[in-house]
Amino acid sequence: MVGSALAACCALAAAVCAGLPRWLDGFVLCRTGAELVNATGSELDKFVGRLAYGLFHGERVKTCGLGGRTSRFSIFSELMGAIPAGLHVTIIFFCSALIVFSSVSSGFFFFNAFGRPYETLHGPLGLYLWTSICCVCSFLVVVLFASEVKIERLSERIANFEEVTFVFQTHGERFDVCFWSLLVVFFLHVLNVAVIRLAGMNFPMLWGKDSDPSGGAADLMY
Repeated sequence: MVGSALAACCALAAAVCAGLPRWLDGFVLCRTGAELVNATGSELDKFVGRLAYGLFHGERVKTCGLGGRTSRFSIFSELMGAIPAGLHVTIIFFCSALIVFSSVSSGFFFFNAFGRPYETLHGPLGLYLWTSICCVCSFLVVVLFASEVKIERLSERIANFEEVTFVFQTHGERFDVCFWSLLVVFFLHVLNVAVIRLAGMNFPMLWGKDSDPSGGAADLMY
C-alpha cells in the first residue's frame, strides 16, 4: 500500500507540474538599454525584467528603463521556431511517460497488495521493472530540462524572440518548484525500489518457483 500511494502521488505530481509555468524563474537584462545610458550598479535594476515558464507556456516582463511590458506566451504556438524543438518535445515525451508508468506502477502495487502476483509482470520483478522505468523517465526529464536551460540558453532564446530593437541576456535564473518536484518524484521512485525489496521478501516470486506446466495458456491472456 505504501508503494501504491507513493507511485500515485508521483503520477499526480508529474501531471500537475507538466501543466504549470513554474519550472524556471529568471531575470533578463535589457543589454541594449543599459549600454545606451551606461547603467551600472543599482541603475541596472531599471533594465532587469522577469521571466517564468514551464513546458507549455509562461510569462515575461521586459524592462528597458521605461517600465515593464508584461506578456504571456505559449511554447508551441509561438516559440517553436526559437527554441530547440526536438529537445523540448523529448522532455514532454518523457514527462508523459513518467505520468503513465507511475500510474501503471501504482496499479500493480495495489494489485500485489490485495491480489495474487502473477509471474514476472505482476510480481516483485514487475514492480522493479515499472519503478525502474519511472526512475529513468524522471531522471531524464530533470537532466534534459536543465540542459535545455543551461546549454541551449533557453531563457535568452525566449526573451529575444521577435525582438528587433533590444537585445536581452540572462541576468540570473533559478529552477522553480515544478523542476524540484520532479526531482523529488525521482527520489520517491528510488524509495519505492527499497519498499519493493523489503516487501518482496514475503513474495514467493522473489525467490523463484517452478513454472506451472499449464501456464502457457495463461501467458497468452496476459
